[in-house]
Amino acid sequence: MAKRGNTEGSIYKRQDGRWVAALTMPDGKRRNLYGKTRKEAGSKLAEAIHDRGKGLPVIPERQTVEDFLLIWLEGVKPSIRPSTFTRYEEYVRLHTIPIIGKVRMAKLNPQHIQSLYNQKLSEGLSATTVRHLHTVLHRSLDQAMRWKLIARNVTEDVDPPRRTSPEFQALTTPQVKQLLRAAHGDPLEALYVLAIITGLRRGELLGLRWNDIDLIEGNLRVRSTLLKGGVLGEPKTAKGRRQIALPDIAVDALKNHRILQLRDQYEAGPTWIENDLVFTNSIGQHVDPDNLRNRSFIPLLQKAGLPYIRFHDLRHTAATLLLGLGANPKIVQEVLGHSQI
Repeated sequence: MAKRGNTEGSIYKRQDGRWVAALTMPDGKRRNLYGKTRKEAGSKLAEAIHDRGKGLPVIPERQTVEDFLLIWLEGVKPSIRPSTFTRYEEYVRLHTIPIIGKVRMAKLNPQHIQSLYNQKLSEGLSATTVRHLHTVLHRSLDQAMRWKLIARNVTEDVDPPRRTSPEFQALTTPQVKQLLRAAHGDPLEALYVLAIITGLRRGELLGLRWNDIDLIEGNLRVRSTLLKGGVLGEPKTAKGRRQIALPDIAVDALKNHRILQLRDQYEAGPTWIENDLVFTNSIGQHVDPDNLRNRSFIPLLQKAGLPYIRFHDLRHTAATLLLGLGANPKIVQEVLGHSQI
């Protein structure tokens, strides 16, 4: 039998009895395809040569979904925000790899993806969370196609669950008054005033610096947000960077807060860590978001005699109050920093 050329590939038998079809790709790399018989290996080789001729990828048979996703995660890390990377990593490590991580990329099909979504829903994940998981997998497999690891993105053949209507509660005007009365004299009173008046996100409030506030002109600029790990980062979108006019109630609350903070700084002495943050703990460091919820916000709701709501619902409250006062929806969009009206 004549010897095969480099572009024709080769077939040989391993010591463990399996047959291997080896093919050299245009980039010089070799792809190995495996079969239980010589005929099976030959069939895979013929298919691979056909795909190569059409410019389609020849998929490495041994690479698993876990192998690929971990490489993809490290590659995408420098191009996204730290908080976004943390969510991506959770979707990959906690939800995807334990279920379909051992599946070989060459064998991955829509049924694997659908089974993943079904299991996550049965475990109690919300439809919205599973849709986010779908988005992450779709992005990763698009990259796999560009790397010529797969011929198609199988997530495109799977319909993620329908997004459920968002559940939120907005405080009524009497309830807002109850909350502000309960917050009077609280170390974070100004934070709650700003949350209700401006609708700032929790991270935007905790990342607010005195340099961002003009108490004379009565406005503040949103230029940073507190990310996980206590790191200050830029707002997520261009719309997030915005200037907001402050009514007198907000300006007065901030002035009182500044006086109290300077007193805390004096009492802390050399232990105070100056970060220019508006809202800090007793030594000048950022307020932990979990502590804000558990040690401040929830007890405040109880003190005010109000039902439990999420801190984020104060943002919905701000929007509701503004619209109720007749504010133009476009103005409300700009105040809240929404990308869409």
